[in-house]
Parts: sequence; C-alpha cells; structure tokens
Amino acid sequence: MDDTRLPELGPDIWEASLQTFTTVAIALFFGVLLGTFLGLVLYTTRAGGIFANRPVFVVLNFLVNFFRPIPFIIFIGAVQPLARIVVGTGFGIRAATFALALAAGFFISRVVEQNLFSVDPGVIEAARAMGASRIRVVATVLIPEGLGPLILGYTFAFVAIVDASAIAGVVGGGGLGSFALRYGFRQYDPIVTWATVLILIALVQLGQLLGNVLARRIMRR
Repeated sequence: MDDTRLPELGPDIWEASLQTFTTVAIALFFGVLLGTFLGLVLYTTRAGGIFANRPVFVVLNFLVNFFRPIPFIIFIGAVQPLARIVVGTGFGIRAATFALALAAGFFISRVVEQNLFSVDPGVIEAARAMGASRIRVVATVLIPEGLGPLILGYTFAFVAIVDASAIAGVVGGGGLGSFALRYGFRQYDPIVTWATVLILIALVQLGQLLGNVLARRIMRR
C-alpha cells in the first residue's frame, strides 16, 4: 500500500490507546486483588502451611489449574454468561475487562503462591514462636517479606494482561487490538498496524521499568 491513513486516524488511535490503558489498569487492579487472595490461600492451606487445610487446598488448586491454562480467546467467550450477570453485558469493553480481570486473577494466584516460597520459613517460625497470631504473621511477615518478588510477579502479569487486551479487542473488546484489526489489517495498512504495535511495546516497557524499579527499592530495604 502506497498511502497510509495514520495521520488522519490520530484521534482514533488516541482513543483506542486510552481504552487499552483503562482496560488493563482495571483488570490488573481487580486481578491483583483476586489473585493475591487466592495465592495466599493456596500458600497457607497447603500441607505444612500456616492454615494447613487439605480440602480447601485441593479444591482451590483444582480450580486454578482448571481455569488458568484456558486460552484467553476461548475464556472470554466461556465467561460471557457470568459477565452478563456481573457487568450487565456479555460483549464489548466492560465484558472484556471483566474477563481479563477474572483470567488475571487465576494467573496471578499461581504467581503469588510461587513467589511466597521465596520467604524464609525460619522468619515465619520465629514470628510464631514469639506469639504472633497466624493472621498477624501473614499481614506483617509473609506479605512484607515477599513483597519484592510479588511486585515482579505482578509486573509479569501486567505484560500478559496487555497481550490479552489486544486479543480482547479483536473479539469486540475495543482498544488497540480492535483499532489494529479495523484500520490496519483489514485496510491492508501495515503502517497503522505497526504504529499500534509500537504503542503496545511502549506500554509494556514502561510497566516493566516501573515494576523493576519498585521491586529493587523494596528488596534493598
């Protein structure tokens, strides 16, 4: 293609970028809340954990293992009925954001569980020996000690959510994925497509940089 519509599409690509940023931010926020809770439960209820409870661990571990491997393009369709109940629609940006947050929650739960293993068990045992309650150990020892690795895990999840948000755009979720499909791929305009790619790369690099800096500062304390 000799010409590109990129200059005249400035307002549209800006709007699509804002949609992607908003969708990713909301999905990451709720995904972190859900995933951190699930990850903490997985870590603390396993054998030898602070709240060791085999039935709870087995059920939750099964649920996470069941939902986490589902490709997002299939997952977003599978949760449409639930999205209609929670956000009032099974299609569009709200439904895509809901699906992203839910998928992120299952993904982050395993990341949280694995990163908490970096906490020295001796520190936890010392807190328990000093009379700290199990809830207090989790709140004042486990989470603070594992915060650096957790932030790196959240950063990794952020990159995955940005990737999934582009897929959501292709199936009606708006944002840069939808923009690239409509004005780049379908119009045979590689310049528009690559402009979208560069914006996504810049978003990922910025998030990765912020996450790395914050994690380093916390781990140096």
